[in-house]
Amino acid sequence: MAADWEWDDSLFSGTAAYYRRGRLPYAPGLADVLAGVLRLDGRGRLVDVGCGPGTLAVGLADLFGEIVGVDPDGGMIAEAGRAAAEAGVAWKARWVRARAEDLPAGLGTFTVATFGQSFHWMDRGPVAATMRGMLRPGGALVHISDLKTETRSVEGLPHPAVPGAAVDALVGRYLGPVRRAGRGVLPHGTPDDEAAVLARAGFSGLQRHVVPGGQALERTRDEVVAQVFSMSSSAPHLFGARRAGFEADLLRLLREVSPSGLFSERQPSTEVFVWWRDRTGL
Repeated sequence: MAADWEWDDSLFSGTAAYYRRGRLPYAPGLADVLAGVLRLDGRGRLVDVGCGPGTLAVGLADLFGEIVGVDPDGGMIAEAGRAAAEAGVAWKARWVRARAEDLPAGLGTFTVATFGQSFHWMDRGPVAATMRGMLRPGGALVHISDLKTETRSVEGLPHPAVPGAAVDALVGRYLGPVRRAGRGVLPHGTPDDEAAVLARAGFSGLQRHVVPGGQALERTRDEVVAQVFSMSSSAPHLFGARRAGFEADLLRLLREVSPSGLFSERQPSTEVFVWWRDRTGL
């Protein structure tokens, strides 16, 4: 993590109620790609580190005999439990409130460890070393995120596009120009050299896969608001006494862009990086 920022427990405070409703899904086909690449057969154990409200773990539950989600935020853990119950997989799910730095925490060994856009929030070197020790021989660590390098066209969408730049500018008016993160700020963003960190921890055989997106998604005004409040950089608590004013301004902006309250957005593609614990998994 950047030297000028330190994790604290308010990073995603208050965002759990908005996360499942507001965040865009991973691209369709992600589970099929992982099943093929990792040779999954419905057995084995998955640990999803920084699991949030269980989005990734619940979505992959059919590929494993057991799923374990780990997250330091109690609200996220509660949401994950509800998501598993709604999906009918609560019987094979376990949700643990802990930081990745607290592992292994007696959780045993796993076939696959996933990080869904979460690794950059952690003390990555020690976490990577711990995770390699928690994987069974032939196991894999998988980093999953939206594909950041693609341009998602707004041409041909049935509703106005979500006004992302205008929303970001509004957040900046209330919270300042430097990205907020918990009680601190991220003037230089989050680190992105995962490959070097994982190689130093002993992982090998890096493979990259892209699950294509591009589908038109319909978004309601409430879902767009939820997406804003689901972000660490615009978590509800950051606005303090100005939250009501911010939300009123946000709703006004969204009404001006789309009086119907409906928006369109392109499904992001999903980028998958697979590192193997040892060469027996290749």
